[in-house]
Amino acid sequence: MTLRTFLKTFILAILAVSLVPIVAPAKKTKWNFSIQGQRRAFTEGLETAKVVMEKADPDFELNIVYGNALSPAKQNLDGLKIGAFEAAFMFAGYHPGKVPMTYVLELPFLLPTDHATKNKVETIIKEHPIIVKELRQRWNARFFLNAFLPTYELMGNTRISKVSDFKGVKTRLSGPNAAILQMFGAIPTMVPAPEAYEAVDRGMIDVFGLPYTYALGAYRVYEVSKYTTEGLAMGGGSVMMLSTVDAWDALPQKLKDMLPEIRKQNDDALIAAYAKADLKWRPIFDKRLEIVPFPKSERDKLVAKAQPVWDKWERENNAKGFPATEILNYAKKVVRDNM
Repeated sequence: MTLRTFLKTFILAILAVSLVPIVAPAKKTKWNFSIQGQRRAFTEGLETAKVVMEKADPDFELNIVYGNALSPAKQNLDGLKIGAFEAAFMFAGYHPGKVPMTYVLELPFLLPTDHATKNKVETIIKEHPIIVKELRQRWNARFFLNAFLPTYELMGNTRISKVSDFKGVKTRLSGPNAAILQMFGAIPTMVPAPEAYEAVDRGMIDVFGLPYTYALGAYRVYEVSKYTTEGLAMGGGSVMMLSTVDAWDALPQKLKDMLPEIRKQNDDALIAAYAKADLKWRPIFDKRLEIVPFPKSERDKLVAKAQPVWDKWERENNAKGFPATEILNYAKKVVRDNM
């Protein structure tokens, strides 16, 4: 090979290499998820969804940040709105007036108590266009995963076995459910769940309402209590796992297409976690507390007060220009169709 031929070949090789396009590494999609408390039965659905999504797309990361480290629970909606994080848990009771139509899910004795049915009914209602619009337009948010709560019981240092026992009792229960107990003399106060132990221990709250059994166990309320009700089975908070609209829109299409399967895995894991929690906590409660039955005849007195609470909620929100009648009628129909 002549020198001239060699140089020509060398130069062509360099040009060929220089013309090869430089492919940038794929950008990882990461969601920071704001949630209160620590990992517990309530979060097992979310933890399962994380595994499913990250396995389906290794370039996606769902970073679940516990302990209000990203935001206080009462400010999660505001955080979503400004894009401080991509996703968060939202408990309607922590945001009075901010999601008025979503509050239909907190109306007392409206929803079924069976876990699977409650989960199904809540999911259907949360996807109604009225709620979708409320979340999107007000908070740049969208319903991502369901996170239904079991029915509430009351645990603390005041013995509750009948409706007359509520008189003068400082009770932690949110929204319309608290309104019913208030009719019987209770003094409702909203305290975030992670503050349950301290609130009961210091006597700030006489009986603390939380989902039975898992939450009362997870927040160690039994350690500073003497009594727990069984049979009260009241409704409680409306909870959703939300993402920002922007984060959802930017999600890889294959994960968007998987949403039905992701939700199924979430729901199955959540229901199983609640059942497992009952097996753990019920024997502990039985050893450490007096389990006080709340008779059906007494519960019926509470149920009888539900309709006036529904009517008041409907009337007040209609007066504010919200489609309360439409969403309430829809919710009642969904419950009837699935019972």
